[in-house]
Amino acid sequence: MHNILVKPLLTEKVAHLTETQNMYGFVVDLHSNKIEIKRAIETKFKVSVTKITTANYKGKKKMVARKSGRFEGKRPDFKKAYVVLKKGDKIDLFEHQV
Repeated sequence: MHNILVKPLLTEKVAHLTETQNMYGFVVDLHSNKIEIKRAIETKFKVSVTKITTANYKGKKKMVARKSGRFEGKRPDFKKAYVVLKKGDKIDLFEHQV
């Protein structure tokens, strides 16, 4: 089975959402669905999940110019999951290693 939780999102936007709405962000596997994400978070962090929102992102195209010519590449696609926890539940992201 694939690893569903790749890494936590540690951005200013997610920090603000955590303080105001008890919402946490994670980068998750591209092929995972909301049910798998919910199970993974509830078992890993021992919390109750009330809502999950997911978003798929396409990788950016990048161009590199060298002496031998120009090369075109692409960053990998990724998926984000925003998770709302039950009131009173918390996740300490620095204590747990995802």
